[in-house]
Amino acid sequence: MNLIKPKKLNKGDTIGILPLSGAVESKTNILRAKKYFENKGFKVVLSENIFDNHRYLAGTDEKKVEELHKFFANPKISMILCARGGYGAIRLLDKIDFNLIKNNPKIFAGYSDVSALQAMICKHTGLITFYAPVAQGDFGVEKNSKFSEKSFFNTLTNTNYLEFSPDKRKSKVYFEGKSEGIIWGGNLATIVSMCGLDFIPDEKFIFFAEDLNEEVYKVDKMMTQLLNIEKFRNNLSGIILGDFFGVGNKKYFDELFFEIGEKIQKPILSGFKLTHARDKITMPYGANAELSTDTRILKIKKYLED
Repeated sequence: MNLIKPKKLNKGDTIGILPLSGAVESKTNILRAKKYFENKGFKVVLSENIFDNHRYLAGTDEKKVEELHKFFANPKISMILCARGGYGAIRLLDKIDFNLIKNNPKIFAGYSDVSALQAMICKHTGLITFYAPVAQGDFGVEKNSKFSEKSFFNTLTNTNYLEFSPDKRKSKVYFEGKSEGIIWGGNLATIVSMCGLDFIPDEKFIFFAEDLNEEVYKVDKMMTQLLNIEKFRNNLSGIILGDFFGVGNKKYFDELFFEIGEKIQKPILSGFKLTHARDKITMPYGANAELSTDTRILKIKKYLED
């Protein structure tokens, strides 16, 4: 894959905030996020559908895609930040003009449900995107996380390599080893919902996963479903795990990933702040990376342009 590195974020750049999944639940939070970035020295544009509501969705699929295309085509916008996750991104995948995105590369950031879009952008364009905090639930809250803020700006302004280490209190090696590949994955349930589409990378990848309120047997089912796909098995180089809040029986969870490690014979390391919790890292999605369970370091190679 010929990776496309977006330009780094600079003070004075314009950030476009756009909902592509669930409907915005707090207008106050969106306006607070807008003010937050303006106070940091950025210009902010809100999409036309920012407060649209269609059932549980942020307006119609057609309007979402129209705004997405508009934001990518607008040369004045340097970064697109998703308003929130929830559900709805997978409904857009057959409507997106990926050539338009490929020809107008820029920072695209979000997490959870947004990983459906990130996986397909990676697959069809090679553009590196960012698994990152969102406007409503992270930058729009009354007191945002300083940890998340630091990781966000450090990742989006860094044109060299980047290193991530797991939380030592939570980190566990399920299978030892080293691996290389692009960083690919996201919210586990969202990634599995794409089965049936052509969404798996054609090259080696380090799979990252996190989720919320999924019992161990469901995590087992989803991982089994992915591992049953020949292309996933063949191109899988390693696994890093974020948080799985509400998973229930942690002993069963650990047993599951020890079992998966023995089955795939590839390194598996947990404890990364890829999460629905307040403190989260901003991870380059699709960038070349190296993983070692000996050092417990994930090294991301150059992923941004000056």
